[in-house]
Amino acid sequence: MSSRAKQSKKSVSPAQVRIIGGQWRSRKLSFPDIEGLRPTPDRVRETLFNWIQNAVAGANCLDLFAGSGALGFEALSRGAKNCTFVDLAPASCQSLRDNITLLKTSSADVVQQDAIGWLQQQGVTADESSKYHIVFLDPPFNKNHLQDICKLLLDRQMLHDNALVYIESEPGVELRSSWTLHREKTTGQVQYRLYKT
Repeated sequence: MSSRAKQSKKSVSPAQVRIIGGQWRSRKLSFPDIEGLRPTPDRVRETLFNWIQNAVAGANCLDLFAGSGALGFEALSRGAKNCTFVDLAPASCQSLRDNITLLKTSSADVVQQDAIGWLQQQGVTADESSKYHIVFLDPPFNKNHLQDICKLLLDRQMLHDNALVYIESEPGVELRSSWTLHREKTTGQVQYRLYKT
């Protein structure tokens, strides 16, 4: 587990994440303690949801490389219409399903698949109801996935007009895109950015 996950150890055990706002505020959700799983810390999530607070209610959300599901569950807690969680690890996907059951929500679904492969399988559609208002993108660091993923989101026309794309990465990663950088911060070894499409 990375240093980011360890930073929240004082208030939340390494295998739990706490929802910080909305209807499930203060609920703790368990997730598997597996290598590379980096839950977004409370303070970063709080900053992010301050940035996007006016866009969350009623939004269709996509949580790619979902891991613990912290971002998607936070969005659902704050009134998002639904969230699709995509992750390859079987243990993470089972944990996501367990937490969906625990929270008694029918507004989420889990896809156990490689995120890039899943995006490549999506057909181009003009159906606005199947497009996403908010995408949370937190891929493994140092794998150079970001450019390909963002291109696929565009090529498959998966985003609503004026959608928001949140990206976590190691510092210094450039993104060649027509999207507008709306907000940006760096905390320790993590750079997080919010784009408007």
